[in-house]
Amino acid sequence: MSDYIDTGTDGAPLALMDVVAEDCDLLDQICSREMAQQLHRAIDERLTPQERQVIVLRYGLNGQPPKRQREVAQITGISRSYVSHRGYCKR
Repeated sequence: MSDYIDTGTDGAPLALMDVVAEDCDLLDQICSREMAQQLHRAIDERLTPQERQVIVLRYGLNGQPPKRQREVAQITGISRSYVSHRGYCKR
């Protein structure tokens, strides 16, 4: 990414990073995406369907806004204290 690919109009060397870089760091974006994929894999592989549903609802995964314990309890049919007790609550 830091290899020089050309010379700019002002005569200064132009690196590939200068051409493709955005305001955000590309490496940070890739790492964040990979971490999100790992999280989703772990949720799918290790949790029961009910646990998965509670986590998705509680933390707003899959593009949905996060829900309160009370809302999660109503949707899933479990008690609010169970949502809290099982460690699903935000800390």
